Amino acid sequence: MSDTDVAAWAALLRVHAALVPVLDRELQAACGLPLTWYDVLLELKYAPNGRLSMGELGDRSVVSRSRVSRVVDSLSLAGYVERENSTEDRRSSYATITEAGLNKQREAAPIYLAGIRNHFTGRMSAADSRAVAAALGKVLKAM
Repeated sequence: MSDTDVAAWAALLRVHAALVPVLDRELQAACGLPLTWYDVLLELKYAPNGRLSMGELGDRSVVSRSRVSRVVDSLSLAGYVERENSTEDRRSSYATITEAGLNKQREAAPIYLAGIRNHFTGRMSAADSRAVAAALGKVLKAM
C-alpha cells in the first residue's frame, strides 16, 4: 500500500468526520431536522411509492442498520413517516414517507444542498468533484 492510498483513506475519514456534524448543525438550526432524519426521508422520497422495508432502508441510508429502526420510530412520532408491519413476515416492517415528511424534506433540501456546496464541492473544481464522485462510485460498486 502506498502513502497516497493511506492519504486518500485518511482524507475521506477526516472530511466525513468534519463535515457531518456541520451539516447536522445547519439542518437542525434551520429546520429542526437532524441529518440522519434527512437522509432517511430522502431515501424514502425516491423509493417506489415512498416505501422501503427496514432492511432496504438500512442498506440505502447512511444510518446503520441497527439504528435505522430507532430513527424511523422518531420520524413516525414526528409524523414524517408511517411504520407498518409486514403482512407476510411478522418480523419485518416498512417505512412510508408521509405528506408532512415530503414537505419537511423539501424544506430542508436547500439547506442540505447549500451545505454540500459551501463546505465540500465549493472547495474543489468541477473536475475534482467529478473525479471524487467517480472514484467513490467505483468503490461502492465493488462492494
